[in-house]
Amino acid sequence: MTSVAQIQVFATDGKATDAQLALPDVFKSPIRSDIVQTVHAGMAKNKRQAYAVSVKAGHQTSAESWGTGRAVARIPRVSGGGTHRAGQAAFGNMCRSGRMFAPTKVWRRWHVKINLNQKRFATASAIAASASQPLVLSRGHRISSTPSIPLVLNTESLATVAKTREAAAILKAVGAYSDVVKVSKSKKLRAGKGKLRGRRHRQRRGPLVIYDPATDGKTISKAFRNIPGVETCPVSALNLLQLAPGGHLGRFVIWSSDAFKALDSIYGTSTSPSTVKKEYSLPSAQVTNADIGRIINSSEIQSVLRAVKGSAKSKRAGGQKKNPLTNKQVLVRLNPYAKGYAAAKLGQTKYQDGKPERAPAVFSETLKSS
Repeated sequence: MTSVAQIQVFATDGKATDAQLALPDVFKSPIRSDIVQTVHAGMAKNKRQAYAVSVKAGHQTSAESWGTGRAVARIPRVSGGGTHRAGQAAFGNMCRSGRMFAPTKVWRRWHVKINLNQKRFATASAIAASASQPLVLSRGHRISSTPSIPLVLNTESLATVAKTREAAAILKAVGAYSDVVKVSKSKKLRAGKGKLRGRRHRQRRGPLVIYDPATDGKTISKAFRNIPGVETCPVSALNLLQLAPGGHLGRFVIWSSDAFKALDSIYGTSTSPSTVKKEYSLPSAQVTNADIGRIINSSEIQSVLRAVKGSAKSKRAGGQKKNPLTNKQVLVRLNPYAKGYAAAKLGQTKYQDGKPERAPAVFSETLKSS
């Protein structure tokens, strides 16, 4: 969450314009990485396509057990002769060319239901995290030469972009092209069977360009789509899978000025609900001041607190606790007759004025019974 009240608008040549925009209240939403990760996992599951092995797989042979008495296992075996296949075990999941254990079915529970308000909370958190420079840097984006976070570009100059070379020139002018270079260098060959299934390479994510489809036109997505790692998204359909790829907050986002203005009407403000999403209000933070130490040490809190009990030097309020079973002084303090017990048990007698000193009769009876 950023603390800047006004955001500078930049032109596509990287120079600051005279316009400034108020920071939308959605950027002040609480950043909850736990909610973002939960919702992202559910949304990723909802993109899966069902798969299963063939129902007939592993059972397309006329195998039958040989029974007992032939000194072989009773698993079904392929009938016939003349080939290596004859006599081989079949059907079992431990057998060559046998079925798998618990064959996969298409009616498995592939998709999960996600609470709508929870999904909106996660999207608001991801938007707020995109304005936090430490989170954007920790995610790996190269924004050292970027003039501002969040980065807002003028709609009038951005809407005229139609060619990829023009889009690349804009990224270079605003200091975002180093992030594209990082993406190009990160391209790797995918491990496993995915190489054969249309996803041969994998690479990092670059900037996300968010525009207003009502004013920015359709040419923006065509201009940016061929640049490695750069994605585009309309502000009316923000997607958590793009705002927080992998469930990790801090995506580098480039806003058009009209899309930046539309956030207050789409997500609402701290005092008014959204005009687009029905009965939706922005989530409020549980703690508005994160400096807990300052709150506790404030004069308002300290004036109503009770004084600390016990000595300030001792770890315990009543001093150090000692065990009377191992400490004789503490035992005598609790029971003055403890010395008499010890003397009577050991058969020792003390003489006072030439006469033996005896323990009281009450405790003598107690010793006898013990």
